[in-house]
Amino acid sequence: MSERRVRLGVQIQPQHALYPTIRDTVRQLEDLGVDILFNWDHFFPLSGDPNGMNYEAWTVLGSWAEITSRVEFGTLVNCNSYRNPDLQADMARGLDHISAGPTGTGRFILGMGSGWCERDYDEYGYEFGTAGQRLDALAQALPRIEARWATLNPAPTRKIPVLIGGGGEKKTLKIVAQHADIWHSFTAPAELPHKIEVLAEHCAAVGRNISEIEFSNEQRGTDVRVADELRDLGVTLFTMGISGPHYDLDTVKLWLAWRDAQNG
Repeated sequence: MSERRVRLGVQIQPQHALYPTIRDTVRQLEDLGVDILFNWDHFFPLSGDPNGMNYEAWTVLGSWAEITSRVEFGTLVNCNSYRNPDLQADMARGLDHISAGPTGTGRFILGMGSGWCERDYDEYGYEFGTAGQRLDALAQALPRIEARWATLNPAPTRKIPVLIGGGGEKKTLKIVAQHADIWHSFTAPAELPHKIEVLAEHCAAVGRNISEIEFSNEQRGTDVRVADELRDLGVTLFTMGISGPHYDLDTVKLWLAWRDAQNG
């Protein structure tokens, strides 16, 4: 079992709700003690009315950086295809500084993925390509992001954590081994040991210890038995999503109680 403390992340899905409701939910979740707040990087809702209300991810995060003081935050996950890598690095640095506050240390997490929602690409004029091409672009972008961080003035306040989502064994887990501080997936307990073994092989190939990477997993519903199994396998960041128009926090409270029990 990992020695890391268990953390809870909540994705406030920015669909079907006006921004004041999202803003109030952010504040409530920070007060409740959630560890990380996420949004998503989509231009349209993913459920319900496909043309319903929705907000672009990075502009919303600028507000979150100002209205919170403790919680970490980011996008689960940012689509690499939508923004130039050097621009993404600069934007991340900006959010890092905005969120630093009196402590002087930023709270932004850069979640990265290769993209999958074809409607977003088509309606906003991006080339969708193939899954392999998008993963190759992600692999090429991350060294550019890291290089840009090293040249920015002022520099980021900390080593901005990189979260990478996905479980593909040939490309995605290789990218995780090379660049990620957090690996996020939807992997079931029965499949996770194999994925971890593959990731460990990729880490060894680049001279990295897999223990440097935090494991994150998506939770749905209120059955904690699967979470117990994942915790025993080394997962320490558990995430869940809530959707507008009204964000029900009862399930979040259940998972917070489970988190606190894990941490003793």
